[in-house]
Amino acid sequence: MANVLAITEQRDGALRKTSFEVVWAAHQLADAMGGKVDALVLGGPGVDAAGAALGGAGADRVLVAESAAFARNAPDGCAATAAAVVKAGGYGAVLVAATATGKDLAPRIAAALDAPLATDVTAVSFAGGKVTAMRPVYAGKAIQALTLDAPVAVVSVRPNTYVPGAAGKAGAVEKVQAVETSRVVVREVKAAAQGKLDVAEASVVVSGGRGLKGPEHFALIEGLAQAFGGAAVGASRAVVDAGWRPHAEQVGQTGKTVSPQLYVAVGISGAIQHLAGMKTAKVIVAINKDKDAPIFQVADYGIVGDLFEIVPRLTEEIAKAKAG
Repeated sequence: MANVLAITEQRDGALRKTSFEVVWAAHQLADAMGGKVDALVLGGPGVDAAGAALGGAGADRVLVAESAAFARNAPDGCAATAAAVVKAGGYGAVLVAATATGKDLAPRIAAALDAPLATDVTAVSFAGGKVTAMRPVYAGKAIQALTLDAPVAVVSVRPNTYVPGAAGKAGAVEKVQAVETSRVVVREVKAAAQGKLDVAEASVVVSGGRGLKGPEHFALIEGLAQAFGGAAVGASRAVVDAGWRPHAEQVGQTGKTVSPQLYVAVGISGAIQHLAGMKTAKVIVAINKDKDAPIFQVADYGIVGDLFEIVPRLTEEIAKAKAG
């Protein structure tokens, strides 16, 4: 029997969507290990109020480490605090979200614990006394199974691969000591525009490529995303390199890896670099005038035709369906 620690993320005192996904993944892993789940919340003063909601996602306890430095990203202090909690609690596994913050934090924690690390995994399980993690490799062409044979395993979980359920655990909040270091200090955070969804966290992503012919035609993509409601706008590397869209929207091997419930690729041919970033989406819809485009090889649904005719009609029909 071993317990599992889920490291959560917050922004401006509010827990991010990935926090609930990681706690749910930890909940399922802990059930297999015969243990319980503790969720660690690292943030500024008052963040404990947000942590109380984690019981519903499967946390038996919510451990809160408050520090003014943690209000912004403080990787050294957060990693040191997490490592101290793990050593004191004797956990068998530590789960972190494979976000930009988590990808920075997870290896620091693993190094501090001298523990093995599996990154960007899409499934984690326990059998034979060992943690096993599944992760896409070779641009998504294969799935690698990693067996972490150690007293404690550190795993970063790809966003949107676990859908939080209702566990109804206690979620009792307890304070733990924050370990503060001053080696790295964040002076400023330049946030994205308010209200703009992160493609890595959205459950629906609508992406555009060079088939749109110009940046002005991305209004079609934005309109389709708006029709879905709660959808994020993504872009191919070629579009970002051309300066049509910001890098924050780039989906692919050198951009962001996404695993939404629905991914709509508009005017994207499907280069291997792009497929590596979205191949694990639950449902993929491709719209392209080239019937031989590689994107159709991974698409669940494909529409061959002129996107300038298809997208407005699709937007109209989706808006009608959502309204009715």
